[in-house]
Amino acid sequence: MAGEMPFEQPLAELKSKIVELRKFSAEKHIDFSDEIRRLEERYAELEEELYANMSSAEKMQLARHPQRPTTLDYIQSIFTDFIEFHGDRLYGDDLAIVGGIAKLNGVPVTVVGHQKGKDTKDNIARNFGCPHPEGFRKALRLMRQADKFRRPIVTFIDTKGAFPGNAAEERGQGEAIARNLLEMASFRVPIICVVIGEGGSGGALALGVGNKVLMLENAIYSVISPEGAASILYKDASKALHAAEAMKITANHIMELGVIDGIVPEPKGGAHRDPLMQADFIKEAVWGQLQPLLSMSEQELLEDRYRRFRDIGRFTFIQEGNHA
Repeated sequence: MAGEMPFEQPLAELKSKIVELRKFSAEKHIDFSDEIRRLEERYAELEEELYANMSSAEKMQLARHPQRPTTLDYIQSIFTDFIEFHGDRLYGDDLAIVGGIAKLNGVPVTVVGHQKGKDTKDNIARNFGCPHPEGFRKALRLMRQADKFRRPIVTFIDTKGAFPGNAAEERGQGEAIARNLLEMASFRVPIICVVIGEGGSGGALALGVGNKVLMLENAIYSVISPEGAASILYKDASKALHAAEAMKITANHIMELGVIDGIVPEPKGGAHRDPLMQADFIKEAVWGQLQPLLSMSEQELLEDRYRRFRDIGRFTFIQEGNHA
């Protein structure tokens, strides 16, 4: 099991024993088929138990897995005729955001998403998927173009958050995020948002105002990173795993809160185990959500988007003395 996480170690050890026993059996010409079968049955049971009962902290580890497919991986597998566009026409080209035009089952769309690197050099170039203001403005430029030419918008969310450095603040980080929120709410085309890994803070929300918001099964979505929450609440960033449990950041939790509209299943063990299968799952989910939206009028799309966000966090007023 390449790239296993700490909680997957028992599975990796059992898999190693099975491989060793098979090798020994072949070399010594001794029949260990019964023993191998029992170990494989135990492996299947342990695998089912492990992945069916993952904690929030364990799902966070899968969401951050270094081999987890990125936005560009999904674009190549899901869409056809993709043409990437660069730059915000104001300052520069932020590689932490990628986007362009493509076709989804023959329908022209604009696709935009956060992009993490594949290795250390790539991660440095892409700022570990944490956009500067020019990244958000590039995304907004592409989405404005989609609105102008009546193309549906698909966004992929995967970032710990917007880059918090001085240079980003000097160039208007907060304004760039707020501008995206404002304008995405008013676009007259269908918008589908998919959280494919981490959905952290305003950096995620800047691409997250859609008619439908989906999450992968092992993705996370939070107002602040668990490390940031732990630093503030517990004065200790090392308690991030404890904070992750308390923050209710997994897809199931977010679905219960009504923040998302659907959960996209993942291959057993996470999206990195079978990226092509994961791409098929996402394509099916996005297409299923997009088709009804394509038949809506511009006004209906605006009202639909308005209602979905107004419905989040409903309050119930209870009069004093009423204990019902």
